Formats: sequence, structure tokens, C-alpha cells
Amino acid sequence: MRHNKAINHLGRKSGHRKAMLANMACSLIEHKRIKTTVAKAKALKTYVEPLITKSKEDTTHSRRTVFSYLKNKEAVKELFGVIAPKIADRPGGYTRVLHTGFRLGDGADMALIELVDFNEAALASAKKEAKKSTRRSRAKKAEPKAEAAPAAEAPAEEPKAE
Repeated sequence: MRHNKAINHLGRKSGHRKAMLANMACSLIEHKRIKTTVAKAKALKTYVEPLITKSKEDTTHSRRTVFSYLKNKEAVKELFGVIAPKIADRPGGYTRVLHTGFRLGDGADMALIELVDFNEAALASAKKEAKKSTRRSRAKKAEPKAEAAPAAEAPAEEPKAE
């Protein structure tokens, strides 16, 4: 039974697991999306989201704290310079795990983990949905009547044949 077992050990010793999660977090920060197994993606989500929250406050202390987890100067610079300003107003939920199927070699359940605010396709569809009007709008009911009047006048005028 898994009573009080909060984290998935991923079949690794603690040092290997910490190094793997740090490397995966750096890759996620640099590339904005990575493909991995579902178990690793879920573990990475719990690892990287507190770091992204910490990056909202750009102080020396928070930079050093994040660097102690990531151990990559370029990833820290990208996190504080590009990612933090873009997610500043988001209260949490910075990553998304999408299940993609099974790996051919061993049948492992694969997933795509990505930063939510950096998916251009999802952002474009969200903007289109935001432009919709309410269902109770009266503007659409008035338009057909306005269009019907010029349409009725048009057949009355016949072009002259010369």
C-alpha cells in the first residue's frame, strides 16, 4: 500500500531522480514543451511549478533558490527574463500534461508537458472564443430585418436592356 508516499520515486535513487528532474526542468524552460512518460511528466509538474512561482519575484534570493534546483545559468535567465513576465498574472497551473499514446519500444504511456502560456495554437483558439457574443444579444435579431428590406427593393429594379 502507498500510505503517506507523497512522491513518485520513478525507480531511481534520490540523487539520480533530482538530477533527472533538474535536467528535464531546464529542457522544459528552454524549449517550452518536451515529450516524456506520463509518470515523469507528473513528477516534473510538481517539481517545476513552485520554481515558476518563485520566479515571479525577481530578487537575488529567489534567483539563487531557483539556481540551487536547476543548476543551469541559461535556464534561470530564461525563466526570470522571458517566462516570469508572461505568467505574472496567472495564479498557478503553469504547465499542461497532454497524453499522446504509447511508446513503440516498450508500450510506455507517453505525454507532452508544456508551458500553458507558450502554446500558440491554444492561445489563438482562446482569443477566437473570447470574441463571441452572448446568446441573448439582440443585435443578431435586428440584422435579418435590416437585410430583408434592401433585398426586397432589389428585384423591383430591373436593368434596362439596350
